Order: sequence, then structure tokens, then C-alpha cells
Amino acid sequence: MSTLTLTIDGQPVSVPAGTTLLKAAQQIGIEIPTLCYHDHCTANGLCRLCVVEVEGARLLQPACIAAAGDGMQVRTRSERVARSRRTIMEMLNSAVDLTEAPEIQAQMRACGADPARFPEAERREQPVIDDNPMYVRDYAKCILCWRCVQVCADDAQYTFALSFDGRGYATRIGTFFDKPMPETTCVFCGQCVGVCPTGALKPKREWLLEEGKSPDEIMALTRSERRKKR
Repeated sequence: MSTLTLTIDGQPVSVPAGTTLLKAAQQIGIEIPTLCYHDHCTANGLCRLCVVEVEGARLLQPACIAAAGDGMQVRTRSERVARSRRTIMEMLNSAVDLTEAPEIQAQMRACGADPARFPEAERREQPVIDDNPMYVRDYAKCILCWRCVQVCADDAQYTFALSFDGRGYATRIGTFFDKPMPETTCVFCGQCVGVCPTGALKPKREWLLEEGKSPDEIMALTRSERRKKR
């Protein structure tokens, strides 16, 4: 496989052709912040927090999907990049409940985002969906990173129980025809819960414990009925 050489923040790095800018930067110890990206999911460049400035390019490039090019001059900490990341975080915080997303809160502090910048923004308020004994869905905390949809689909489980619904600001994660989870193709593997970065998907026992339920109540509420043998 051919290799190419580029410069990131003044540091030269050689990588195999096809390597993303995100991976090239990591190779020399430069960490680029991400939201939607996950090592075990297909990168789609949805959140744009990982944008970098490439010399000669008109637009900022999403590092998780942009391929490194020979001779590229890349800046990951320019003022233009910093302003973009700061605005993304401020807009996200204005609409979504990030109280259970410590990593995202740390990223906000790192980029100097102002949590109060958009005080009149419309919040994405949605009721908690409690329709199965395994986990709850609190989409008021959802940042639409697509990780849960991907692991439920062809990145891992191939069950396709989750999908996108709506358009624009009304976009949300849901099930086909808004069916309750037990009526979908979900096998309750828990992989969607495992990749969720914000607590929008949470094990039901953990959620019930936070709601103040006793251990006996939790066991009763999460015990699935056994099918009788014929």
C-alpha cells in the first residue's frame, strides 16, 4: 500500500493512502474532538465537531471522513476551527439535555463554549419512553449521533429496529411506524445502550434506581414474563 506525507499543526506524518485526517492526527498524538464518531461505527461526519482547516480548501473538513492527501497542510486549532467547534457546542447545549454527558461537558469547557449563549433556543423536550423491561429511551438527551441506529443495523446487529424519523429540527430517533420496542425486530442485545454518549438510552434498572425505586420494585418492574412450555 502506498504511503503519503502531510503536515498537521506543523508536524509531518506519513500514513497509508486512505487514512482519515482524524487517524493521521492521532498517530502523532494530536487529539481532535468528536461527538458522533465511534471507533466501531461507520463514520458519517454528522456532528462536524471534528472539522479541521486544510490549506486551499474553501470549507472546513470533517476529520473523521476526510482522507489525508499527500502534501496537505492541516490545522486543527486555528481560530476558524475553534469558532466553529465553539458554536456547535453552544447550539447543541441550547437544545439538548447534556446533564448526563460528562465527556461532552468537558469538551464544552475545553473549547470555551458559553452554555448561556442561546437562552431563548427551543429545547428538544420529549417524554421518556418506557415500553420494555430492558432499557428506557429519553430522547430529550439525544444528540442524533446515529450510533444507536448504526449498531442496530449493519455495523453490528443487523436487526434494524431503530431509524431516523422526521425532518430538520423535528428529526428524532424512533422505531418503524412508532411501534413499541417489543413489537419491533429488537433482540435487546444492549449494543445501542452501550454506544450512546449522553444517557438517552439507559438500562431500565439504572433508571428505576435513579427514580427512587426499591430493589424489590425494580425486580418486579424489570422481570420479563417467561413463556409457558407447551
